[in-house]
This record gives sequence, C-alpha cells and structure tokens, in this order.
Amino acid sequence: MKKILVIHGPNLNLLGEREPGVYGNDSYESINNEIIEHAIKYQFHCDVFQSNHEGEIIDQLHLARKKYDGVVLNAGAYTHYSYAIRDAIAAIRIPVIEVHLSNIHSRDEFRHTSVIAPVCAGQISGFGKFSYLMGVDALNYIWNSGESGEDND
Repeated sequence: MKKILVIHGPNLNLLGEREPGVYGNDSYESINNEIIEHAIKYQFHCDVFQSNHEGEIIDQLHLARKKYDGVVLNAGAYTHYSYAIRDAIAAIRIPVIEVHLSNIHSRDEFRHTSVIAPVCAGQISGFGKFSYLMGVDALNYIWNSGESGEDND
C-alpha cells in the first residue's frame, strides 16, 4: 500500500474562517476528511500534517523520505520565498505535488512565482479543495504511468 503525506503550510489551519472568498467555506477538518477518503479510493494510506512554522515543514519533508511514497504540499506563503523548503524537496527524492486552493497566478504579483515548483513533480492551483484531490490523483498517475514527474525535454 502506497503511503502519502499531505502537508498544509501556514494559516491553512484556519480554512473555513480565513478569507472564504479566496479559500472557500470548507473547514480544515472537512477538507482533510475528503482528502483521506479520496486517497482510500486508490488504496493509499494518507496522513495529514499542518504547521505555521517553516522548520517543522522541512522536518516533515525529511521524515517523509523514509516513511512515505509521495507528498502533496500546500506550502502557503512559503511557496514564494522559502529556499529552505525548496532544498528539502530536492533532497528527498520522492514525488512532491505542489497545490494551492486559489489560482496563485491571478492574485497579487508576489504570488505568481513559486520557488518550489522547479523541484516538485507538478503544480496544481485554483481548484479550491479539489486541488488537493487532484494532487492525490497526480501521485497515482506518476506511480502508474512510470513517469517521474520531471521534465526530460
């Protein structure tokens, strides 16, 4: 059975309360339940972690390299400037799918750039809670297609 880790970054524990016009009305707990149920459809075991602290996210990525087969990561604002998280993703050599609830490319200009995207297997944004479900789908695709998620052009 494949094991996946979903990592939520800063402020995502406030989903359902925080800017519902941007992030939706679904609670953090209900979104996690949907992600876990979706993973079960693929017979994946899914754990969920959330932290508002960069170092804790890095520690979870490091632990994931030995405990999990893949990661779905919403790094929140760290997406745009955390080279430390970028380096942790590059170091672990398991597929990491970057996800965002909102379309980061249609928001503030500083959100348009992801420093983690180049070391992730792919990026999904703009589909609300479904971005996470699509992240699980992407891991399934990678494992069943034999593709690494890396651009070999």
